[in-house]
Amino acid sequence: MNPTSGTALPGSSLNAERRRRELDQLANGPAGTVDVLVVGLGATGAGAALDAATRGLGVVAIDAHDLAFGTSRWSSKLIHGGLRYLASGQLDVAHESAVERGVLMERTAPHLVRAQPFVLPLTPLVGRAQAALAQAGFLAGDLLRVGARTSRGTLPRPRTLSAVETRHLAPALRPTGLRGGLLSWDGRLSDDARLVTAIARTAAAHGARILTRVRALELHGDGAVVRDETTGETLRIRARTVVNATGVWAGGLVDDVRLRPSRGTHLVLRAEDLGRLSAGLHIPIPGETNRFVLVLPQGDGRVYVGLTDEPLDGAVPDVPEVPETDIGFLLDVLGSALDVTVRRSDVVGAFAGLRPLLDTRDASGRTADISRRHAVLTSPDGVVTVVGGKLTTYRRMAQDAVDAAVAARALEAGPCRTASVPLVGAAAPRVLAGLDVPARLVHRYGSEAPAVHALGLRDPALAEPVVPGHPVTGAELVWAVRHEGALDAADVLDRRTRIGLVPQDRAVAEKAAGAALADASRVG
Repeated sequence: MNPTSGTALPGSSLNAERRRRELDQLANGPAGTVDVLVVGLGATGAGAALDAATRGLGVVAIDAHDLAFGTSRWSSKLIHGGLRYLASGQLDVAHESAVERGVLMERTAPHLVRAQPFVLPLTPLVGRAQAALAQAGFLAGDLLRVGARTSRGTLPRPRTLSAVETRHLAPALRPTGLRGGLLSWDGRLSDDARLVTAIARTAAAHGARILTRVRALELHGDGAVVRDETTGETLRIRARTVVNATGVWAGGLVDDVRLRPSRGTHLVLRAEDLGRLSAGLHIPIPGETNRFVLVLPQGDGRVYVGLTDEPLDGAVPDVPEVPETDIGFLLDVLGSALDVTVRRSDVVGAFAGLRPLLDTRDASGRTADISRRHAVLTSPDGVVTVVGGKLTTYRRMAQDAVDAAVAARALEAGPCRTASVPLVGAAAPRVLAGLDVPARLVHRYGSEAPAVHALGLRDPALAEPVVPGHPVTGAELVWAVRHEGALDAADVLDRRTRIGLVPQDRAVAEKAAGAALADASRVG
C-alpha cells in the first residue's frame, strides 16, 4: 500500500459494492462449486477463511449479521499466555495459548497486540500463601513465554513491587494495609472486533469472498441454502466442504453438537472515575484462589472491568443482556481494593459475551471449571464444526478445522501458512514507529494509519472527533464503510469503532455514522 494514497492493501477492501458484486456472481454466474464454505465470521470463522484461502482453496465465508457480531467482540480484549490453564493442569492448552500469543505479537498482528502490564495488589484480603502462589504462577507464566519462544523484549519479566510502586501505577488502590504488588505482563488487543476485521480483510486479499448479512438456512455437507438478509432472496451455495464456525449457535445448524455457553460480563467506566491507571489490575475474587476481576484501561478514556463466568440458561440470544447481579458483583469486588467509590451510576456501559464451551457436565455445574480446549467435530454428512477454545487460539482452531475439512473430502491443498501470514496493517515495530501519524491510529490501523489520517487532511471536518471526549474521528467512520465492510450505523459504531459500548456516546455519533454511510463513496 502507498501510505499516502488513501487506499488499502490491494484486494482487501470490503464494502457494499464488493458484497453486491460477489453475491451476484454466486447467484447468477456460471454454475460451480467452491472448495470451502465457512459459516460464521467471528475470529475462528474468519481465521478458517484465511487459512483455506492461503492454502490455494476457493473460499466463500458468510455470516447472518456482521464481522465479529457475536462472541468475538465481547472479550476482555486480552491475548492470554495460558497462565490460568497452567494453574488448572491443562498444560497443552497453556502452551498452545502462549505459542499463539507470540504469533500474534511478533508475526501476524504486532500493530494490534501489545504488551500490557498488570498489577496484583497485595491487600489485606490477599494472604501470604495466596501471594506466594500467585508469584509462582507468574514465574511459571514466564517459563511459558520461554517455551513459546516469545522474546523478552516483547513481554518483560514479572517482578515484585513495593507499596509505593504499586500505588504509582494504580493510585486508586486503597493504601491501608497495602503490602506491595506483583507485576506481570500479557498481550492486549487494541480491539477484538478490529482483529476479526483484519483477519477477514486479509482473507479477502487472498481471494476469499467475505459476505455479511447472508444467513445459512440449511447446512449440508455439500453446501448450504442461504438468504441475503438485505433483499430476502435465497440461493444455494455448492461447496466441496463446509466449516461450521458459528460458536454458541453451532448446535442450531448441526445436530449432536452439545454446548454449554458461559456468560462473561464487563462494565464500561470513564477513566477519570478511577484516576490515572498506568497498568491493568488483577483484583482477587474473595474466596477464590485462581479467579480475578480484571481492570483494563483502554487508552480512549474508558476502562473495562470484568469478568464474570456464569452458565447461560435457555435460548442463546443474538446480543446477550447484562444482568444487574453481574454488575453488582463486579462493583463489589472493585470496592474490596479501591480507595474510590464506584457507584452504579458511574457504569456508563456494559457488555456480555457467551463462550461456546463444550458440554462436559459434572457434579459441580460450574462453567468456570470447563476446559477451554477446542474440538473439531465432523457430522455424518461431512460438515466440520469447530467449537470451544478462546480468542487467543483462534488461528490454531481455524487450522485444525481446515485440516479436518481437507481430509474429509481429500481436497488438494497446501499446508497451513497462517502462522507467518501478516494481517492487514501489520509491519515491523520500527516501521510502525516511523509513521508520521498519531500513535493511536497506528495502534488500530498499523501501516494503513497514514491512509486513514489522509482522509482528515483532505477534509478537516473528518479530522474532528465525532463524540466529545472520545478520540474516534469522522475519517475512521468513512474508512470503516469504504474498506472494512460496514454496511450500516451499527456496524460502524458497535464493531468498527466501539463507540456504541457507551449508549450516550452512540446517540451523539449516530449523525456522523449516517453521513459516513451516505458520503463515503465520494470521499477520498
